[in-house]
Amino acid sequence: MGRHLRQYPLFVLVLMIGALAMLIPAGHAARQGNTEVAVVFLQMSALVLAFCFIVGLSMMNRTPRNMARSNLVTLILCFTVLPAFLALPMAELVPSISFFHAYFEMLSSLTTTGATLFDDPKRIAESLHLWRALVAWLGGFLIILAAMTIMEPLNIGGFELRSMMNENASKIGRRTGGSHDGGEKIIGFVKLLAPAYGLFTALLAAGLIFDGERVFIAVIHAMSVISTSGISPIGGLEKANSGYLGEAFVALFLLVAISSKNMILMQSRANIASIPKDPEYRLMAIFVLGVPLILFFRHWFAAFDVNAGQDLMAGIHAFWGAVFTVLSFLTTTGFVSADWQASQSWSGLPTPGIILFGLAVMGGGIATTAGGVKLLRIYSLYKHGLREMERLVHPSSVGRSGLENRRFRRQGAEIAWIFLMIFLLGIAIFTALLSLTGISFVKSLSLAIAGLSNTGPILSVLGDPFASYAKLSDGALAILSAAMVLGRLEALALIALFNPDYWRQ
Repeated sequence: MGRHLRQYPLFVLVLMIGALAMLIPAGHAARQGNTEVAVVFLQMSALVLAFCFIVGLSMMNRTPRNMARSNLVTLILCFTVLPAFLALPMAELVPSISFFHAYFEMLSSLTTTGATLFDDPKRIAESLHLWRALVAWLGGFLIILAAMTIMEPLNIGGFELRSMMNENASKIGRRTGGSHDGGEKIIGFVKLLAPAYGLFTALLAAGLIFDGERVFIAVIHAMSVISTSGISPIGGLEKANSGYLGEAFVALFLLVAISSKNMILMQSRANIASIPKDPEYRLMAIFVLGVPLILFFRHWFAAFDVNAGQDLMAGIHAFWGAVFTVLSFLTTTGFVSADWQASQSWSGLPTPGIILFGLAVMGGGIATTAGGVKLLRIYSLYKHGLREMERLVHPSSVGRSGLENRRFRRQGAEIAWIFLMIFLLGIAIFTALLSLTGISFVKSLSLAIAGLSNTGPILSVLGDPFASYAKLSDGALAILSAAMVLGRLEALALIALFNPDYWRQ
């Protein structure tokens, strides 16, 4: 049976996994006694599976002429066509929304954006919340797998910088399935990544349950953190019962979205020891500690007439709230600490949420579930800037650290700059398009950043009670959907698809 299924097109196999995943919310609904929800998920699962077998039988044994192009097309289909099938249960169970709205909800989950049309979490059944989180969790794994098996061979998605640094991750990528065909390579990476991905999720869920959280909420929050989707069945992590210890657990596992070394290289002690030297971690530490310290000391030096002893605990709470929230938005998760309001009051800044928009644009690590520009590109520009300032002081100086680092500062910075400009141009274009639908400029800019960085919950930090995805028109939702797909796939992946070199064979 397994050999028979391997002959199916890759997109059909991914669709089959989505259909089988419907059995999980069906079982949850049946356990809760919600027969209607369970029956709908079972019916839709059977319908999609039947469709997969029909299409698979008709297209099996077809060998693509260009495997790289075929896999890239499959990835695009996964983030455009697949949500339509995943939306079937929600469209049937929530009659108050249209099928397009259900499609938007599933697209937002699959791209790990986490934008939702349900401002009131109680509006839909718990099994549908579980379905949203499960789709996002699977979508997170899909993008990691695609990065290793599709984007790395094409040298896009940030791997163009990794190849210049000659890191061990690229060596492992070539060793795992490098000598097999595309299907064998994907299976090899699934075996490598799936245990770590599932283990991290289970450990975080266990930690949240240990801290007093309900099992259902803990599991959803764990899947949302590992996938960086920010989906919550209660309206946010700040409303959970897990408290400060729960936020500490979440912050620890948010580091998974900083570097792919957490999953790929966890089997080697030597590679684990090299994590503190990783440029992505170093840049993360600068922002996660630097931004909260700036907010903290801004108040501390200004509060001359306040008793420092009485303000000490309030300052600690404010500092932790800033640390957690900065890390959450830097990884494009979008969870807010319960002390974020205290951080805003402590800093005295009228709009500290603007900082979070900038962090979301920077994004997390290469080959992780995080969106945004990615830290390695920012680091490349940072190293190039340091070298240019050094040359201003010493024009005749020669760059140090070897040939690889010099290439990283020069060619790497050039590639990173091009991608940054494309990303910023995308923000400008989508802001203009959203403004044409009648949305204000500030809200249009926020929506464009939320879509391209795949950070849906960022809309909540505006402080605008009318800032809601449910209030957007269908035209605005369509534009935002395109932004989410483009942000998840990255513009360079789409450009690579239309490269003539991939169509000549």
